[in-house]
Amino acid sequence: VQLVESGGGLVQPGGSLRLSCAASGFTFNRYTMNWYRQAPGKERELVASITSVGTSTYYADSVKGRFFISRDNDKNTVYLQMNSLKPEDTAVYYCNARSFSSFWGQGTQVTVSS
Repeated sequence: VQLVESGGGLVQPGGSLRLSCAASGFTFNRYTMNWYRQAPGKERELVASITSVGTSTYYADSVKGRFFISRDNDKNTVYLQMNSLKPEDTAVYYCNARSFSSFWGQGTQVTVSS
């Protein structure tokens, strides 16, 4: 099983980034996919979630209206489009697959700073 995140980096406040998470080794379209983040000194928090076939999504209040989660089950990939980024969005972002089992990626750093 592998979850490989990409797309992180340094961006100025107000900018945008698109994270991708490529999955392999399990039946992707049977798993809810989640994006979590963890800032230094803080607990890991759920940012966004999308059900197995993409019919329902969830967003944390802190990112609602700015972040958008999507998935492509043909490509076994989940995305997180992040707009209007703020310094408080700075964190390591993790991809998670959850069903009967739970799998995690290694994380990708997002830094929002001028």
